[in-house]
Amino acid sequence: MGAFLPYLAPVLVFGLVIFVHEFGHFLAAKLVGVYTPRFSIGFGPALWARRWGETEYRLAVLPLGGYVRMASRDDETAALVEGGTEERPAAARGGDPNAMMPFGPRPIPANRWFESKPLSARLTIMFAGVFMNALLTFTILLGIRLYWGELTVSTAPVIERVLPQSAASAAGLASGDSIAMVAGQPVRDWDELVQRISAAPGQPLAITVWAQGRQRTVTVTPRPTIDTNRTTGVVRTVGKIGAARRLDRHPEPVAAALPNAWRGTWKAAGLIVLTLRDLATTPSAWHSLSGPLGITKASVDAARSGLVELLLLIAILSINVAVFNLLPIPILDGGQVLVNVAEAIKGRPFSMQTREAILRIGLITIAALFLLVMYNDRCQFFSALCSSR
Repeated sequence: MGAFLPYLAPVLVFGLVIFVHEFGHFLAAKLVGVYTPRFSIGFGPALWARRWGETEYRLAVLPLGGYVRMASRDDETAALVEGGTEERPAAARGGDPNAMMPFGPRPIPANRWFESKPLSARLTIMFAGVFMNALLTFTILLGIRLYWGELTVSTAPVIERVLPQSAASAAGLASGDSIAMVAGQPVRDWDELVQRISAAPGQPLAITVWAQGRQRTVTVTPRPTIDTNRTTGVVRTVGKIGAARRLDRHPEPVAAALPNAWRGTWKAAGLIVLTLRDLATTPSAWHSLSGPLGITKASVDAARSGLVELLLLIAILSINVAVFNLLPIPILDGGQVLVNVAEAIKGRPFSMQTREAILRIGLITIAALFLLVMYNDRCQFFSALCSSR
């Protein structure tokens, strides 16, 4: 089962980050009194659903995120600010005679609509998702600093962890093994060990290790792996055995961890803002964007590398979602904020035709961005595939 855990990482990464965002909208809507008929974990047909109070809580087939539905003046039977149009199966069958639509025949009071709330309440709902994503990033960074603190890599050639179904695992290497020699040549530090193994893809190597006061020699065949130099962009084939180096933990006290986690969250947000600036000023920067396939690969790689790497990926993706949702693009939180502020300044809502035009612009923008990142994923995938031949 452990060998399959890395492949479940994308579900955890996507699901947790988007779920936290929608949960923020849900809590804020409840707080200000907006009717929320449904909160769903996942999309598609329900695997499990139960109604508590006014809200149906649902676990759906595709657990990649979730959505919250809020009553709107544009659809009295509980249309949504997010999540699509609410169906009326319960109301059509009679449902609960004391419940509001769509679970019963009672109409939704106008004061429970999203639009009926003052501007401050609506902005609270819109910003709540962004806040929750930033809070998730802060919480993860705080937990890492409290438990692991500053992680420093050991220079000693000592194995901390062996990946399942790797060359190292097949050869019998284990956590705690200290590498003494590779192919009969002494190994002084971890970097030298990596150099020896990288230079021998597909070639059997005799590796001598010390463990619990005993010496043994095993034969390991490094697996050919495509590697891209992050500085030069050169793609080459190297040998890897699937063993991770030792990390030394230095847990921080709460007094130090809190400000460090706060600074880490702001620093990550700032780097994303700088990236967005580069995208606006440097056309070539768009080629670096990754889509679902790129994030999926990063999730699997992070899970294989260890819990810290996976948690850091979740933290980085969460703050990315927070900052990205602040962009003034219709259908994103930032775009909705602009529309609501503009309506407040105007003194009345935009017409249905205007709102539909704004929504159409947002959908086209997001669709174009999605196609771009999918194209980038495709190019990176085929580039690596071709380089392996």
